[in-house]
Amino acid sequence: MRKRIALIGGGNIGGVLAELAAYRELGDVVIFDVVEGLPQGKALDMAEGAPLVGTDARIEGANDYKDIAGADVVIITAGLARKPGMSRDDLLNTNLEIMKSVAAGVRDNAPDAFVIVVSNPLDAMVYTFKEISGFPKNRVVGMAGILDATRFRAFVAWELGISVKDVTALVLGGHGDTMVPLVRYCTVAGVPITQLLSQETIDAIVKRTKGAGGEVVGLLKTGSAFVSPAVSAMEMAEAYLRDKKRVFACACLCEGEFGVDGLYVGVPCVMGAGGVERILEVALNEEEQSSFDASVEHVRTLVGQIQL
Repeated sequence: MRKRIALIGGGNIGGVLAELAAYRELGDVVIFDVVEGLPQGKALDMAEGAPLVGTDARIEGANDYKDIAGADVVIITAGLARKPGMSRDDLLNTNLEIMKSVAAGVRDNAPDAFVIVVSNPLDAMVYTFKEISGFPKNRVVGMAGILDATRFRAFVAWELGISVKDVTALVLGGHGDTMVPLVRYCTVAGVPITQLLSQETIDAIVKRTKGAGGEVVGLLKTGSAFVSPAVSAMEMAEAYLRDKKRVFACACLCEGEFGVDGLYVGVPCVMGAGGVERILEVALNEEEQSSFDASVEHVRTLVGQIQL
């Protein structure tokens, strides 16, 4: 029996996720959305193209949470997207109410699922899902650092004119303007980028990484990034479904790690069949720790505004 992947939100990210999951044959896919006809139409369109890519995965749309029953993985993208001039934090009040409803629907219909939250503001939304659902911490995670790191990797590769495959990067903290790209841990085939790029260039890449999501919003004008977030979330889902033991920076519930207790923030973790199997604590120097602490405090302030 194939695995079952439920996507909550049939917008741009949900559509790309459905295509990736089905065409990679990670499992059968159900797209859930409150708008009647939207998920069904997207599902039918993709299903009709399945013979050309050689996939037998089923793709269906739904407007009722009961149709996600039995899901092994749930990826949540539901919520409003940013508009030009908005930060992720500006979405808190509106998307909070949506997340409360989603959390209850998933809890009641897919109680054994591994849940990946993509909705913004990410750190607050994944915290909300965890609190409402009561799911164990290893089965609730936020897609954050993996996207920020892949943007960092892309900018470094473009600057050096090299393959993106040879660049590794790590971005910790909150998924927003206070994120912490760890320059010291960014390498090209094992070589620190500090040996390959000037400090001025590195500073510009770090700044662009922090504002990368807003850069896309500014160009699109009517939406936010959707392909790169979807690919990032699908890497996490595949690591879980295929027990890959991948190391990603994700929004995990910290209980003492990195000096953080009771908050979801971006930290390196091992992801496999056990979900978030463990958090990897890496050494931070004084400057990195200070930036990380400031990012954590921003997340703490945001979470403090949540009323459940």
